[in-house]
Amino acid sequence: TGHCMEGALFAAAALRKLGYPPLIVDLEAERDDDHVIVVYKRFGRWGSMAKSNYSGIRSREPVYQTIRELAMSYFEHYFNPKGEKTLRAYSRPVNLARFDHLDWMNTEEEVWAVPEHLVTIPHVPLVSRETLRIISRMDRRLYEAGKLGSM
Repeated sequence: TGHCMEGALFAAAALRKLGYPPLIVDLEAERDDDHVIVVYKRFGRWGSMAKSNYSGIRSREPVYQTIRELAMSYFEHYFNPKGEKTLRAYSRPVNLARFDHLDWMNTEEEVWAVPEHLVTIPHVPLVSRETLRIISRMDRRLYEAGKLGSM
């Protein structure tokens, strides 16, 4: 989560400078790494800023009505090296202003309080256990396309 978190903090700080609240959402995976995305609302719709080695786990335009819709947009593209679709849950948006006392926008130190907070808060499941049993593995072409950013 290190580089992912650093990138999220930088993006959240940039959005805050533009007048948006510094909001992040934790995407929780099974048998894979979690990802932190920065979310923002524009014209009543949610979008995200994200950085990943996988091309499908990057930013989203602000076209989603809910955070759940936005999180679901990552489902098909969120996979591990075995080709398993691994995204399972998402957190509600966390406003990083709660960490202002740690000077998270200016410090060069790791702000461990943020990832520590993310692992303690509730996450909302994206799919039911029944549905998980019928989910297919990644299509080979989508798998290869998704890895383009990691080369």
